[in-house]
Amino acid sequence: MQTGSQLRLQVVAVLLAIALAVPQTLEARFTPTHGSDAFTHHQEVEVGQKAAAEASKQLPILPKSDPITQYVQQLGAKLAADAPGEAWPYSFHVVNQKEINAFALPGGPIYVNLGTIQAADNEAQLAGVMAHEISHVVQRHATRAATKQMRAQVPLEILGAIIGNAGILGQLAGLGIAFGVGSYFLRNSREAENEADLLGTDIMYDTGHDPRQMAVFFQKLEAQGNAGVQFLSDHPNPGNRVQSVDKEIATLPPKHLVEDSPQFDRIKQLAMQRHPLTAQQIQQAQSAHQEQSTGVISGSVAAPNGSLQTLNNNAFQIGYPANWKAYGDVSSSVTIAPEDGVAQNAVAYGVIIDAFQPELNMSLDEATHRLVAGLQQSNPGLHTIGNDELIRISGQEGRSQEMIGASPIKQGTQTLQERDWLVTLQRSDGSVLYLVFIAPEKDFSKLRPTFEQMLRSLKLW
Repeated sequence: MQTGSQLRLQVVAVLLAIALAVPQTLEARFTPTHGSDAFTHHQEVEVGQKAAAEASKQLPILPKSDPITQYVQQLGAKLAADAPGEAWPYSFHVVNQKEINAFALPGGPIYVNLGTIQAADNEAQLAGVMAHEISHVVQRHATRAATKQMRAQVPLEILGAIIGNAGILGQLAGLGIAFGVGSYFLRNSREAENEADLLGTDIMYDTGHDPRQMAVFFQKLEAQGNAGVQFLSDHPNPGNRVQSVDKEIATLPPKHLVEDSPQFDRIKQLAMQRHPLTAQQIQQAQSAHQEQSTGVISGSVAAPNGSLQTLNNNAFQIGYPANWKAYGDVSSSVTIAPEDGVAQNAVAYGVIIDAFQPELNMSLDEATHRLVAGLQQSNPGLHTIGNDELIRISGQEGRSQEMIGASPIKQGTQTLQERDWLVTLQRSDGSVLYLVFIAPEKDFSKLRPTFEQMLRSLKLW
């Protein structure tokens, strides 16, 4: 007869043998990373709630009583319940906008455009977009990016005092840090996108949704190009997206996964009966409201009036705000700016468009880096934010790089910070056309929709 201790040893041995027999890959999961982040949990929630309050004023948000909103909130709550890491106060909102897009604010607020619901073929595709955005919150991508910029701007000991200050919102504004709609910190890097894809895969798996549909939907958006798709500009393809998701799925134990639900089919039918606003219509409404309230962006600089006129150059064609002016001629570089957008012989608000001839066989990446170096040499203190990103304009591949420097505008004795957005495109003759969109940091997010609208109108000859 076996003793109790002998029996227990046999049971342990059997359990150990079973554990060793299970393939180790089935235990693999993407583990949330913990990068450098100077914001506390409370501060992250605070800045996110402030940005959400601003978003509710700027965007046409569907009411909470709308059945589409209620469905998205229910689906979001299910996904968020399986999100790892800290317990953020997630909230889910539907923007009555036609373009396909979604974004997450720090600390939990998540927004999905109605156009995204209209474009999704099944619930798993919509769940994939939402799980992806939840993953950006889990990974704290926005405040990590802000922390990186802040450390580039101020010494560590001063940064610690700023972040530790109870009035963090005012301190961030002084540094030009904001998390509102169109903020640089909501535009993700390829590394951040890959993390959100992998973590989103795990979240979908846990809720019983087929994660492959997330990759299928993103692949569908890539095939559409820039036609009504804002998502790609804020969420660049990290490369091999489908293969990466498939590889992550392969690490998870097999189980029954679903693509669709009767609830989604009902909501999709309801969404298709709606007529959401375009980004241009929203921008026009914002401009009209801005003109009624202040008439300016900052100081005496006129806000874009919402309508575009066309500039024809020998090298390109572009639309620009009808109440701004274009300086230059058809064969030279061009500056487009509002009447009072030029200060001290420098552009404070607007865009500079020019071209240069790179060395023979120089790639667009190399040419862009050379151009950035030249801009830094002529503008001391100008520094890049993150890495240059792939961008598509009218189906053509280009490069995008954001920079921070000193604005020619002063507020009292203080020099304001300026954000510069450089976009480069290679022309058929080998030359590189570049555009530098410029505004003080505190006003850049207000002008970004106009800058993006101008960029979408660009045609190269």
